[in-house]
Amino acid sequence: MRGFFYVISALAVMGLAFWAYHENYQTQKAQKDMAKLRAEIRALYDTRAMLRAEWAYLNRPERLTELAELNFIRLGLLPFGAEQFGRVDQVGFPQEEALPITDPVEIQGTLNGDGDNEEQNP
Repeated sequence: MRGFFYVISALAVMGLAFWAYHENYQTQKAQKDMAKLRAEIRALYDTRAMLRAEWAYLNRPERLTELAELNFIRLGLLPFGAEQFGRVDQVGFPQEEALPITDPVEIQGTLNGDGDNEEQNP
């Protein structure tokens, strides 16, 4: 009986060792995948920062003014003037329409002096 117990214990230890070995490699693989994703996210953030800087460089007011002047005949662009801006109270915002009542509920009753409602009986 003691031998059977030793064999079962040894098999259980080997099974647990195999499970731990398998979980260890799965964890390492998940950590490597996560490190790759973090590196990709960092690269995307860097690319976004570079594109924002390039966009800001290309949209400099003096550059846009020069381009508008060079292409005035073809595009007809004029610089902004103070008279082109308005106030908020000059904007015609759309009015919200009231929702229609589709299923009205009829309520009948009278109000007592106590403040209690009683139904009217015909």
